[in-house]
Amino acid sequence: MNTRLWITAGAATAIMTLAGCAAGPNEQWGTAGGAVGGAVVGNAIGGNTASTVGGAAIGGLIGNQVGRRADERNYYRGQRSGGYYPYNGPTY
Repeated sequence: MNTRLWITAGAATAIMTLAGCAAGPNEQWGTAGGAVGGAVVGNAIGGNTASTVGGAAIGGLIGNQVGRRADERNYYRGQRSGGYYPYNGPTY
């Protein structure tokens, strides 16, 4: 039981670290959401700790890239409309 707690704490720390490195709001949410979703899918497929952690890592990377693209799209959309993205907030 103690080992499972340490693994869960390590996975949560890794997810928060990845999310902290993300730049924009969509990138942060994409990283966190992708990591959680990847962990769920990895656990459903493999049913062990290694597949859960691997799924979280892969899902976090994919979510990070999807969120980054959304932030870039919002930034350039704000540039064309005459506003600057960080002060106007994201447009979805």
